[in-house]
Amino acid sequence: MVVDQTLSDIEVDRIFRALADATRRDIVRRTLSAEASVSVLARDYDMSFAAVQKHVAMLEGAGLVTKHPRGRERIVRGNPEAIRRAQQLLNTYEQIWRGRIDRLDALLEENPG
Repeated sequence: MVVDQTLSDIEVDRIFRALADATRRDIVRRTLSAEASVSVLARDYDMSFAAVQKHVAMLEGAGLVTKHPRGRERIVRGNPEAIRRAQQLLNTYEQIWRGRIDRLDALLEENPG
């Protein structure tokens, strides 16, 4: 089921799978406010550099961050457009949910218990 016209089911799955992990959410948060090298990101986590690289790779695969070389380092930047598209999808689900609640409220008003 594709609710948001701008995201395929595969893209939605990748985004929410990537965001399901606290470390990856933190990397997105950090790189949305300022770009950082993978080595700088890795300093703040109790895991290997390779593990942080894997997290970044998953985020990159989901389109939530971009990574580009700068000298010997790989610089990671959050992708606000991907976050905006995910937010639009969640807004769509919220509208569906609110519509159901509104219909239920109307039904209860018509038939007070």
